[in-house]
Amino acid sequence: MNKLLLFALLLFTVTSNAQDKSREKIKTLKVAFITERLELTPKEAQEFWPVYNKYEEKREALHRKRRTELRNKFKDTGSLSEKEAQNLLDEYIKIEEEEEELDKVYLKEVSKVISAKKTLSLMQSEEDFKRQLIKQYRKNRGGR
Repeated sequence: MNKLLLFALLLFTVTSNAQDKSREKIKTLKVAFITERLELTPKEAQEFWPVYNKYEEKREALHRKRRTELRNKFKDTGSLSEKEAQNLLDEYIKIEEEEEELDKVYLKEVSKVISAKKTLSLMQSEEDFKRQLIKQYRKNRGGR
């Protein structure tokens, strides 16, 4: 029994470290992709990345909050009372509104450190990066 537990713990640790390394690699690729696409000057980059990183941290926190507090409960909606379901729906709407407000504040803030044109290019670059990442994932998995 102890060997099985030790093996499971080891497997979890290896998987977790691999995921962390993959996330770090993706983040590094994203930074390079955006920097190249936006053609940031050194001054722009110095002002842009702290704003961008702060936004990304807040956005990730909201995504984690949604996953941990809401998504798991969605799977068990059959056992919820109508009041509990309404509370869950209200919480979901609240998180969506928080994300929308975060996006508004971020876009205003980032457009102060890079031009409006580069801000629009940033938005497109993020979408392009996601598409490229998904395409690469499918290719590596033997999909389309």
